[in-house]
Amino acid sequence: MSATDAFVAHRNLLFTVAYEMLGSAADAEDVLQETWLRWAEVDHAEVRDDRAYLVRITTRLALNRMRTMARRREQYVGPWLPEPLLTAPDVAEDVELADSVSTAMLLVLETLSPTERAVFVLREVFDLGYDEIAAAVDKSPAAVRQVAHRARTHVDERRPREDVTAQERDSVIARFLGATATGDLQSLMDVLAPDVVLMTDGGGFKKAALRPILGRDKVLRFLAAVAPEDATADVVVVNGRPALRLVVGGEVDAIGTMLVEGGLVTGLYLVRNPAKLGHLDAVVALTR
Repeated sequence: MSATDAFVAHRNLLFTVAYEMLGSAADAEDVLQETWLRWAEVDHAEVRDDRAYLVRITTRLALNRMRTMARRREQYVGPWLPEPLLTAPDVAEDVELADSVSTAMLLVLETLSPTERAVFVLREVFDLGYDEIAAAVDKSPAAVRQVAHRARTHVDERRPREDVTAQERDSVIARFLGATATGDLQSLMDVLAPDVVLMTDGGGFKKAALRPILGRDKVLRFLAAVAPEDATADVVVVNGRPALRLVVGGEVDAIGTMLVEGGLVTGLYLVRNPAKLGHLDAVVALTR
């Protein structure tokens, strides 16, 4: 297999690794471009495992990018949310992969250090061995085990407790989307938890709350205030789950994803930043 064929064969995997580490499709694409340039310079006769070597390059470049992004986040206007991706139905069928790229889970991963996030993603999502991860993050296997344990504990403490089946969750989301599309306020109230939290990401370019909004009544009032009058809504699969897409004047105005716990929507995530809505014109292939 040529160097080009090997890169193409593993491209979707590498993109998924980078996206899960960064939460940004644009940055993940940049990392892939850099990975290709590094890969093209490698003496491939010395490479025993193309997949492992490519994952190592991607991880190291993503770690560098995460540190740059941390500085950018300090100047970000309002809450930061992951960049939404249109995904194929097979992502939803892979429950672990769909959970790992959900908005709620990506926000949990944001609370980890760069190294903890890399180790957690490579171990828990992609099931890489400790030796492979150690080579990717420049630590000993023993140190990686400690980091993995610490990251797993941290995530478990903050992980969303979705105590419903995928079918039950999608049913709740469908009820929310239907109520939103028809303007049925009572149905909307029935599906929202009393302590629902709304996070909106406008990036300083679109109207959005500068802090999370807590409570059903406040959330409903805010949504009513910012909803464009001429918007049309439909349901799309974003990050492996049903989501609401609002379109105004032929352009995507917002993507809304949800967290369901106890049969009710407990988290609402609304991305309006135009810079984060550029990967919604085609399905993105995510894979493990």
